[in-house]
Amino acid sequence: MDETKRPTGRQLIALKNQVVSCFSESNWRELGAITEMLDEVNRHPRLLRSLSWNDDDYEGHALQMLKDIIDARPDNYPLALDYISRTCPEGGEFISCADEGARRIVFSPMVFSVPDARPDVNLLSVMMSFDPSLRPVHQAIKSAAESAGFTCSRADDIWEDSTVIQDVFSLIFRSYVVVCDFSGRNANVFYEAGIAHALGKHVVPITQNPEDIPFDLRHHRYAHYLNNGEGLQRLREELEERFRTLAERKTRTNWA
Repeated sequence: MDETKRPTGRQLIALKNQVVSCFSESNWRELGAITEMLDEVNRHPRLLRSLSWNDDDYEGHALQMLKDIIDARPDNYPLALDYISRTCPEGGEFISCADEGARRIVFSPMVFSVPDARPDVNLLSVMMSFDPSLRPVHQAIKSAAESAGFTCSRADDIWEDSTVIQDVFSLIFRSYVVVCDFSGRNANVFYEAGIAHALGKHVVPITQNPEDIPFDLRHHRYAHYLNNGEGLQRLREELEERFRTLAERKTRTNWA
């Protein structure tokens, strides 16, 4: 294809779909700077706002802005095509929360459906056994998360799909931080931790027994706690410190 030509309507829509799948506000501004359209991107009354709020009209604004950028200068189409193809490869969606500048990869899950909702840098999720004895542990995690500015959620807080594991995947996908309690060697938590690591989430392991941490993960730092009043207070303090550190990194992620 001759990239100096104007795109057909079908090609323009394909570009729009790539952009919608992965562009952040930073990506729009970078594309604007590359094509000398940064002022137009910043001045648009709805583009970045509708992206931030995940509004229904975002796709239409994205399509119009791409057209405006391409129409502005003859060489903007190849510039835009090159930037978009490198930032948003076709065939998958960016689902990693790796810090900006890190290598990013794409996935096209076959077992799970990718949620329509965008990842949320303010969401922290908890993967743990639903054993009633762990309710105080969950409360300690939730308290630490909220003190650090995160919304805390667990799989039993939602019921959006007919299968529990799809709800779990959706929750991990949307999360910025995933806390995994390996106490008791719960097989579901092992599986969920693997999903979180593959999606590039910030995984925070905790356990009552260090021997419950899988061998392959023992080189990662984890929080060891006792399930009593003093132990849970110490866990809360340790987690809050860790969560605050991660909160400071949110503005440097590729989907913040």
